[in-house]
Amino acid sequence: MRTSRRTLATPLSRPSLSSPSLTAVRNLGILAHVDAGKTTVTERILFATGAVHKRGEVHEGTTVTDFDTQERDRGITIFAAAVSCSWDGHRINLIDTPGHVDFADEVERSLRVLDGAVAVFDAVAGVEPQSESVWRQADRYGVPRIAFVNKLDRAGADLDTAVASLRERLGAVPLVAQLPIGHEDGFTGVVDLVRMRALLWPADSTGYEKGAIPDGLRGEAERRRRLLEETAAELHPAALEEFCATGALTDDSLALALREVTLDGTGTVVLCGSAYRNRGVEPLLDAVVAYLPSPADMPAVRGSSAGGGEQERAPDPAQPVAALAFKVAVTATGRLTYLRVYSGTLRKGDTVLDAGTGRTERVARILRVQADRHTELDEAPAGDIVAVVGPKTARAGTTLCAPHAPLLLEPPGTAEPVVSVAVEARRSTDTGRLAAALARLVEEDPSLVVRSDAETGQTVLSGMGELHLEVAVEKIRRDQGLDVVVGRPQVSYRETVLSGVAGLVHRHVKQDGGAGQFAHVVIDVEPVEPVEPVEPSEGGHGGEERATTGTVFEFRSTVVGGRVPQEYVRAVEAGCRDALVDGPLGGHPVTGLRVTLTDGATHANDSSELAFRTAGRAALRAALRASTMGLLEPVADVVVTVPDEAVGAVLGDLAARRGRVAGSTSRSGTTAVTAVVPLAELFGYASRLRGRTQGRGTFTARPAGLAPVPAAVTDRILTR
Repeated sequence: MRTSRRTLATPLSRPSLSSPSLTAVRNLGILAHVDAGKTTVTERILFATGAVHKRGEVHEGTTVTDFDTQERDRGITIFAAAVSCSWDGHRINLIDTPGHVDFADEVERSLRVLDGAVAVFDAVAGVEPQSESVWRQADRYGVPRIAFVNKLDRAGADLDTAVASLRERLGAVPLVAQLPIGHEDGFTGVVDLVRMRALLWPADSTGYEKGAIPDGLRGEAERRRRLLEETAAELHPAALEEFCATGALTDDSLALALREVTLDGTGTVVLCGSAYRNRGVEPLLDAVVAYLPSPADMPAVRGSSAGGGEQERAPDPAQPVAALAFKVAVTATGRLTYLRVYSGTLRKGDTVLDAGTGRTERVARILRVQADRHTELDEAPAGDIVAVVGPKTARAGTTLCAPHAPLLLEPPGTAEPVVSVAVEARRSTDTGRLAAALARLVEEDPSLVVRSDAETGQTVLSGMGELHLEVAVEKIRRDQGLDVVVGRPQVSYRETVLSGVAGLVHRHVKQDGGAGQFAHVVIDVEPVEPVEPVEPSEGGHGGEERATTGTVFEFRSTVVGGRVPQEYVRAVEAGCRDALVDGPLGGHPVTGLRVTLTDGATHANDSSELAFRTAGRAALRAALRASTMGLLEPVADVVVTVPDEAVGAVLGDLAARRGRVAGSTSRSGTTAVTAVVPLAELFGYASRLRGRTQGRGTFTARPAGLAPVPAAVTDRILTR
């Protein structure tokens, strides 16, 4: 199975490949925080490579990759979009990923199938919260990357400050390979420190010119070149040997060292430019080709074979087919399944096996994807990223492989949803259509979860954030034409007995002609055990003292002398259970009580099981009205992970939400706070936490049973 850190194939261990074209492919993603210029970088790459003939602009809604209506309306990337282009004899399969934290799961699925990445940073802001998150995601998958410091033409832009933030916030070892020429509005080009030349973009030209380094920058360029050589030598043994022997590195030796430290993840090449002004894009493409890995550089993919053992499959077009689905899109023209082909050659008309379900599917068409446009292909060899039409049941994470050589690949991880809303169709006749639309949403986006709450009857949609859910609901409205009502999910409260009553007598007599009904019962009601507040645990999980989420009810009989026959005792118990459905405080289910039948009487002709069941139900309802009742609410174990400087604000917010903090642990500049928080207080917490931590805070929550509601809060709940 795939490990969290990939080890790239070395020249000695690299498999023998039947197709040299593998070395001419680059599969990369563009990663960044919102508004760092990620989509603009993608657009300029497409323009520079000739894939498009007009530069798209985010603010004009003319970009290739942000083709969805909501993306253009909101001006942000929501869905990962794949495009393909060519540069210097290499095919570049590029995925433009979302930058908003609510869509981090889309980034996760893309990183699972990519070989390399370009991380884009704002030259003014440096490392921002979501750029930190996507960097950590790339670390988990061992994806080599280079950094592009964008927007050097902005006021306040500073390459050195941005590079310092990479070092401090990300723990990266930056290898700065370029020096800006000009400052802010006067930014006109860069000095290539590897080849020691100037690259200039004239204002009236779409291309760039190579020339000598300006005299005023030569001294600084030589100093930075020396620093680049020293850093590369520290990271690369062969470069160190040459540096010690000659006191310098040749251009080719430096370039080779930069490639190899990029591939093994020990260093990060840093480039700079202004994508909006079309400056720095061509050298970025050169760096992608020079430093990022091809499929031939990747190790053999590992998966589970049919016998349950582990098996490797080399990135060889002659091997049996093995491909991983990482995205599903249901369009007006059909269902597209996006694949990364790891081995073999997938051909149009092939029958493939879904290794997870054992079903076979037919590949009707293979498409080269250009965002929302497609070009048909006859085949897709190992190392390629394509979309296929035909598979009907494949989901993100599905392995499609040759039927005679089954192999199950590790799917990308899926985060647990943190925000929920209740959804329903405004018209009851649209309920079926809404269910189908929700099922389609979940099919396309596995980070969305739909469930039906058995107690409240609500359909609950859960996702990664409020914007995530807002986009999902708007998609239903636009694509399906459904009028959807969105509301706050209801909390399933419980009522319990704090102090009961003894000797409550209830006589049920009914006579309306014919056989009558008679039942006489005497009951005691008491709590099962004293209700204590839930105490949080250090590990974030509930202790043994915590109430369960189910109904706790005990019934026993102390009647002697046969005054109430056994079959009537069972009927009284059934009647008591009927009474637990709605309590006297607010109509919530009742839990945590013991009922004892102490006495009773029967009538020779009129007593029956129905009469005693009715008497038991009425008797317990009367007893509950006479008892002291309390309200219980569901609580969750919450672990909040935040930067050290935000701990105070987070603790204050948890206290305001009636959270009970157990403790905290600190590591590497972050603190994990463990607490138990009422579920009702967690609605909207994701957005509040991000606001208090500048988007750097995360939290996980899991159900932890029930806890008493304070009296003041009880009054507020009951008067809603």
